[in-house]
Amino acid sequence: MLELRGVSRLVEGRVHVHSTDLVLQKGTMNVLLGPTLSGKTSLMRLMAGLDRPSTGSLHWDGRDVTGMRVQDRKVAMVYQQFINYPALSVYDNIASPMKIMGKSAAEVDRAVRATAEMLKLTPFLQRKPLELSGGQQQRCALARALVKDAGLVLLDEPLANLDYKLREELRAEIPKIFEASGAIFVYATTEPEEALLLGGNTATLWEGRVTQFGLTPQVYRQPADATTARVFSDPPMNFVPAVKSGPHITIGDVKTTASGPLADLPDGTYRAGFRANHLTLDHTTASAIAFDAQVNVTEITGSESFLHLSHGPDRWVGLVHGVHDIAPDTQIKVWLDPAHVYIFGQDGRLVAPAPYAMAA
Repeated sequence: MLELRGVSRLVEGRVHVHSTDLVLQKGTMNVLLGPTLSGKTSLMRLMAGLDRPSTGSLHWDGRDVTGMRVQDRKVAMVYQQFINYPALSVYDNIASPMKIMGKSAAEVDRAVRATAEMLKLTPFLQRKPLELSGGQQQRCALARALVKDAGLVLLDEPLANLDYKLREELRAEIPKIFEASGAIFVYATTEPEEALLLGGNTATLWEGRVTQFGLTPQVYRQPADATTARVFSDPPMNFVPAVKSGPHITIGDVKTTASGPLADLPDGTYRAGFRANHLTLDHTTASAIAFDAQVNVTEITGSESFLHLSHGPDRWVGLVHGVHDIAPDTQIKVWLDPAHVYIFGQDGRLVAPAPYAMAA
C-alpha cells in the first residue's frame, strides 16, 4: 500500500501540488485524470521519489519512505517521451532491469520474450531503438518497465504516441497485466474516455489539486463538484444557471417540472450541468426540453458532429450523431432530457446528481 499524507510540492514559491492525501492499494489500477499542467506528472514524481515533498510524507506498507533514494525503491516509470538505451538492442533494453537485479539468463529470456510478444515487439528484438518507429520505441520502454517486477509502476501518458489501433489493443490488455502483477499502477492521462476504459480508480486533478478519488464509474457518474465534472467530461461539461421554485425548476430560460432528485431540492439558485452528448437535435423523449441556440462553429468528425453553440451568455458544446454541416450564425433548437442534468450549488458542490446517474 502506498499512502500520501498531506503531500505537497512548491517550486520557487509556486504550488505544483496542493496538500494531498491518497491511499493506493496493491494490485489496483489508479488513473490520474486532468488537463495539461494539472499536476499529474508532479504527483507521480513525488510518488516515485524523484522529487521530495515540500510538506507531508509518503509511506509504503506503513514505512516512511519520504527520504528514500529513488534507486532504493522498487519503482518503474514510463513517460510519454520514451527513453531507451540507443546502443543496446531491443532485447537488451527490455532485459536490462532484470540483469541489474541478478536474474538468471533463463529467467531473463523467458520474461523478455513473453513481454515482447504481448507488446508485438518479437520481430524487432535484435534491432536498435533508433531503427524502430516512434510507437515501437514507446512499446520498448513500456516492456522494460513491465519486466522490472516493481511494486509501483508509474505510466505518464504512455500510449499517447501510439497509433489508434495499438492504443485500443493495449488499453484492453493493460488492466489484465496489472491485475496479474499485484503491483500498484498509476496511469496519467488527459482523456476521460481512457480513464473509463481502464477502470479501477480515478483521481481527478485541477490546478495541482486532487478534486475527487474513487472508483472510476462512480467519479464519472457522481462528480463531487463542478470542477470534477468538467475534468471528467470530453468536451468539458456545459453549465447554465438554474432556479428551483416549488415543484418547478427553471434551467436557463426554460421552466420544467422538477422530478427525481431535483424534486427534493430546496428553493434557490443553482448551476445546472450536462455533458455534450446529452444535447440532441431531436425531441427524443417526452420529458426533453428545448433551448434556442446559435451555432458558432460546426466540427464534423465522421459519424459525429460537434456543435459549438451560444445560448444567451452561455457557451455550450453539443456532440450529436450524424453529419450536420450547419452554417455559423444559424439559429436552431437543441433538446435536453432533465434526467441527464446535474445540479451544483453556488459553491460548486454537487447537490443533486442526474437521475440517470443514480439509476446506472
